[in-house]
Amino acid sequence: MAKARPVTDAERIRIRELHAEGKGRNVIAKELGRSGRTISEEAGKLGLSFAARAGQVAAATEVRQADLADRRAQLAELLQDDAERMRAQMWQPTTVWSFGGKDNTYEDHVFPEAPADVKRTLMAATATAIDRSLKLVPPKDESGVEEGLALITQLMSGLAAVYKAQQQDQEAGEGA
Repeated sequence: MAKARPVTDAERIRIRELHAEGKGRNVIAKELGRSGRTISEEAGKLGLSFAARAGQVAAATEVRQADLADRRAQLAELLQDDAERMRAQMWQPTTVWSFGGKDNTYEDHVFPEAPADVKRTLMAATATAIDRSLKLVPPKDESGVEEGLALITQLMSGLAAVYKAQQQDQEAGEGA
């Protein structure tokens, strides 16, 4: 097994400089061509820590996740709007047209609502838009099951407390 090359004084100075600039362990490691573990060890020897930056990274990650959740919710709402517009098109007057014949003539006809093949296409597109919107922002459980379980749990706790109090009263009565 090859022995790792020793860290030079110049590298230690550079670690200190980059740390002071707010650079993270992995950035410093990449710049110096060293492993993250080596940088952590040398930073520890120099009395430097990357822990304070970890809190900043965690906060930034949390903000980024919240932003993405908001964007997903906005996209889900737009997809829902698209689905509603496409579904409405099935019942609107629809112009069907064609070019054809030896003279390449244009013909069109207005139907009071979309023909079956167009409805089928619109329904498939509507279903896809609804499916994607639900995957982006799943509906909340509104069945009341969670509330019911919480109520039952509270009731059971209350009954257990009453039972325990009665047992204590009985024991106190027998001891007297």
